[in-house]
Amino acid sequence: MRTPRFTLLSVMLATLLTAPAAAHAVTVTATVTTTAATTSATTSGPLNAAFERAARAHDVPRDLLAAIAYNETHFDSHDGKPSASGGYGVMHLVSNPSVKALEKAASLTGQRARALQRDNAANILGGAALLRAYATELGLTTNGDIGGWYQAVARYSNASDPAVARLYADAVYATLGTGLTADATGEQIAIPAQPFIADRGAYAEAADLAALAAASPDYPNASWVPASSSNYTAASRESDYAIDRIIIHVTQGSYAGAISWFQNPSAQVSAHYVIRSNDGAITQMVRDKDIAWHAGNWTYNTRSIGIEHEGWVSQASWFTDAMYRSSAALTAHLANRYGIPKTRSYIIGHNEVPGATHTDPGPHWDWNKYMGYVTGGGGTSWSTIVDNATAGRFTASANWGTSTYSAQRYGADYRFADPVAASDPAWFKANIPSAGTYKVEVWYPAVSGYNPSTPFIVATSSGNKTVYVDQSTGGGGWRSLGTFSLTAGDHDVVGVSRWTGGAGYVIADAVRISK
Repeated sequence: MRTPRFTLLSVMLATLLTAPAAAHAVTVTATVTTTAATTSATTSGPLNAAFERAARAHDVPRDLLAAIAYNETHFDSHDGKPSASGGYGVMHLVSNPSVKALEKAASLTGQRARALQRDNAANILGGAALLRAYATELGLTTNGDIGGWYQAVARYSNASDPAVARLYADAVYATLGTGLTADATGEQIAIPAQPFIADRGAYAEAADLAALAAASPDYPNASWVPASSSNYTAASRESDYAIDRIIIHVTQGSYAGAISWFQNPSAQVSAHYVIRSNDGAITQMVRDKDIAWHAGNWTYNTRSIGIEHEGWVSQASWFTDAMYRSSAALTAHLANRYGIPKTRSYIIGHNEVPGATHTDPGPHWDWNKYMGYVTGGGGTSWSTIVDNATAGRFTASANWGTSTYSAQRYGADYRFADPVAASDPAWFKANIPSAGTYKVEVWYPAVSGYNPSTPFIVATSSGNKTVYVDQSTGGGGWRSLGTFSLTAGDHDVVGVSRWTGGAGYVIADAVRISK
């Protein structure tokens, strides 16, 4: 690429000193994803203090620690109880037959295992110690660059499959790019949206699971990552067994963690599908025809399809509308395919299986909402797509070129521009029918040389918010920027800025806004 490589410091200084005062000036603010309790929360408190102390003690970026904790547990220690894969505390320190991260953290910190399991401050310190140890073992030279920790984050996932480790690390870095403010038992944990250039190292060669949306053998909207053959029974359903049930589960852990656990031969458990919380992404792990070990009841295993949902039974924050809609669409597809009635007698929770000892999906799962989506198709009430070629809906200066280079593009072509330390955004315009909360997604072609820290601007009702997206990966499909409060009317809603420290073209292709 022909553009100079700006340092993050120079871009930040340029932003502070020369940012224009126009209505569409780029502002770097966190995307707010809070619960109703946030209004009474404080920005100080024991968790915030624990993140700061652990970051200083082990010279690890505080925001990176918080992003890992959010993706693992939404900052909830779950009273020291383990996850499905044996992870403890807000940092999910794992102890199981094949992973001894908890024990390693104990050795590194001098803390007892019980303290690491039950004490938040000790647990966060253990997570920071692990991350530092992984960086040292990998020979990483981070020099204060948050993107330089990528390979250590991938190692923190405990995934044996490099593609799943990359999936995990990409999720953590996506949180850094979007930013968030979340409530954690009375205090706010904030992670500002920030640019970064992820140094993936060898993980750059691993499969990008986000780009495998057509790889599932049974459901076109899912990726395909097979579970270990030790964790399910090969079969020929519906020849040998009829499929007449769909069983809803909650992972008691993260999306990537569940995928990794089902790949682990010692798990002795699996599910047919796993669904991500924030955007409803689906991974299939066992063929519909085969018998996943998910129900804890052999008869129900033989007759059902199991769907795992990322999250914890005790936390409502994991059960997003995107997850409900995506899962409902999958369930409706399965019901239609196998002639399963779309009623609660045939679409059941794990807790409803005879002899069940599990309580998922638990009290926070909204069955009325879910079944309404299943029977109604789970569609959106309003949606619009704006392509870069949509007449009157896209504006960009003469500095933006037009390309057909990548086959991952949406429509006939897409727009590109070099990054510069100035504001020259391309804008997508939409007629928002009413003020409210909308999901904003973007489509771009991913090329290894494209910008790893492209700023997307969303014009919200409370001002512009910036989300940083790595356009070198994860392209060729709709990628969620998050949900935002938008004002009604016909106006510029999403912009692509050229103001970034990353090298390589920034891309403006298409935007989808839905309610």
